[in-house]
Amino acid sequence: FQLQESGGDSAQTGGSLRLSCAPNGYYGVFCMAWFRQAPGMEREAVASIDTVGTTTYADSVKGRFTISKDSAGHTMFLQMDSLKPEDTGTYYCAADSLASDCYSDSWRSAVRMDYWGRGLAVTISS
Repeated sequence: FQLQESGGDSAQTGGSLRLSCAPNGYYGVFCMAWFRQAPGMEREAVASIDTVGTTTYADSVKGRFTISKDSAGHTMFLQMDSLKPEDTGTYYCAADSLASDCYSDSWRSAVRMDYWGRGLAVTISS
């Protein structure tokens, strides 16, 4: 089971980027999430989406980022708007086998995630 990410790259402040994450090999019931990690910093939770599409966001991205899934409920997206230089980092797609973690703050802990993508570099210039 793999998570394949695409998208990212670079943008200017105020711009937009869209990230995608597609599971490969297994379609299960997961709490899905995006994390990011800036250079020299710990990995932090960005947003999560549960099996029925309920979403949760970190305060730092609320109102600017939108997490969603396709109609089949497999591929996950992160639409990032009004980007800021502090959004720069490596973005990771993640899946938690315990779907109920989406209903608490448990999903915000990286150690709860069972599967990870390889990461996408995002650079926002001022």
